[in-house]
Amino acid sequence: MLKDRVVNWYVKGGRAIGPVPFLVVGILNLTPDSFFDGGRYDSPEKALNMACLLIDQGADIIDIGGESTRPLSARVEAEIEMSRVLPVLKKILEKHPHANVSIDTYKAGVAAECLDTGAVIINDISGCRFDPGLLDVLAEFRPGYVLMHSLGDPQTMQTDPRYHDVVEDIKSFFDERLNVLIKNGLPENRIVIDPGIGFGKTLEHNLEIMLRVEEFFAFGLPVFLGLSNKSIWGRLLGLEPGCRETATQVGLSLMAAKGVGIHRVHDVMSTVNSLEILKRIWS
Repeated sequence: MLKDRVVNWYVKGGRAIGPVPFLVVGILNLTPDSFFDGGRYDSPEKALNMACLLIDQGADIIDIGGESTRPLSARVEAEIEMSRVLPVLKKILEKHPHANVSIDTYKAGVAAECLDTGAVIINDISGCRFDPGLLDVLAEFRPGYVLMHSLGDPQTMQTDPRYHDVVEDIKSFFDERLNVLIKNGLPENRIVIDPGIGFGKTLEHNLEIMLRVEEFFAFGLPVFLGLSNKSIWGRLLGLEPGCRETATQVGLSLMAAKGVGIHRVHDVMSTVNSLEILKRIWS
């Protein structure tokens, strides 16, 4: 039952986001090539307006991305990524000084600059494998950290992904990476785990993760999930990216009912409403 599961996520500065049954993470992509909303927020003013809207709609966290990580996306230099992210981060914090801002990056330099500016969370698709210097940044700033599983990098992850047992293999990855993170000085209460729907997984792998998502609770950490408008709904239902919101809400509601506490989405208002219904009938 929901009353038995709460999210209490400690972030930079030692403050907690929670305790609450759910956290909603609003996506703010500042890239020209993201699969769903690439190019929509191509100025700091447009991005700020969207961030304010997401906060007004009930987002607990704004997750800013300056490099697309969709399959086959091209990497960008740290300087380009920072030029996209930093002006928007500064504007958000000027308008909302207490906002919980997450930076979607795997680069140590980008993470350090953004944390120093006022971000409180790093959302990393790589588990500190693409840029090991990120471990030092995490130890220094002790932010909230999303430990996500991906099989390879965005250029290769969807090339015939294979697992012995997808859930057990991801659990082994979490075991290994958690040991590395904690030994390098990141407190365990800063970490949440994300099995990485769509990152080096077939449709069958993604569905198996969702079916068995409760197995990840064994780590005693909040589970973070991103289902919003992803290709799983296209492959399962034949839906184009702009037509996947109903599927997204059904999927995340089912995951929330199973106990997943943190949901990363494009449509914050619909998600807040879905989770409110769930809280009313499932508590």
